[in-house]
Amino acid sequence: APVPPLGALASADVTIDLNSDLGEGIGHDPVALDSALLSVVTSANVACGGHAGDKASMTRVTGLAAEKGVAVGAHVSYVDREGFGRESNDVSMDVLKQQILEQFAALDEIAASSGTAVTYVKPHGQLYHQACTPGSDEAATIIEAAKEYQESVGRPIAILGFAGSELVKHAQAEHLKAVNEAFVDRTYTPQGWLVDRSEPGALITDPNQALVRVKRLLRDREIVAIDGSLIDVHADSLCIHGDTPGAVVLARRLRAAIDADRVKIAPFTVVSQSA
Repeated sequence: APVPPLGALASADVTIDLNSDLGEGIGHDPVALDSALLSVVTSANVACGGHAGDKASMTRVTGLAAEKGVAVGAHVSYVDREGFGRESNDVSMDVLKQQILEQFAALDEIAASSGTAVTYVKPHGQLYHQACTPGSDEAATIIEAAKEYQESVGRPIAILGFAGSELVKHAQAEHLKAVNEAFVDRTYTPQGWLVDRSEPGALITDPNQALVRVKRLLRDREIVAIDGSLIDVHADSLCIHGDTPGAVVLARRLRAAIDADRVKIAPFTVVSQSA
């Protein structure tokens, strides 16, 4: 059956990015999952050793990203492979900054061999949550690392974070490109945060439900919270988690619906070619 359009959005001159976390080794066939999602998304948040990812996975994902014109971002994390980035292990901000810089460098070196380069950073797991919390030291540390790294490589490094969060605001204050993201496959609390994965209804796996959400988000810049209340959300990128059941089908349906409405889908950074 033909995919219905999202609803008369073409005239609004809307551009949107689609991103996904890749190279994390999840699912029964991680290679096939990454490949399928790279055929849909425009930005790839690539695990670079902190919570997951190794030389083989980074090489594979960045190679496919370069081939498909997908932007490459460093999906940095606390160094916590056993816990998949859910524990900080009480590292100091100095140690965290060094960990982030090492992850940047590891991915960027491999990306260069694939003919592309890292153009943005998105934190993962507990680091993402901490960095998006008001008054967060982690947000400042990620920004410091990004600024230091962009100075060393001579190209801009953008920040991708939760819409309206401390991380985005801090990046804007430091004159870095800051990109707000919203989540296609997660529900929101009335306070504007994500419903915890352990709670009923936290995940959205029905493509039709996801399409209704995206239509409203792009048209009205709002999301319906889990209790039915409305939250103002201005997002430039939509995230689809690879570990959401049916993620590939959801992603394909979403892209087809956006394409059908002639909304432009493009990376929020220029897809970089390595020197």
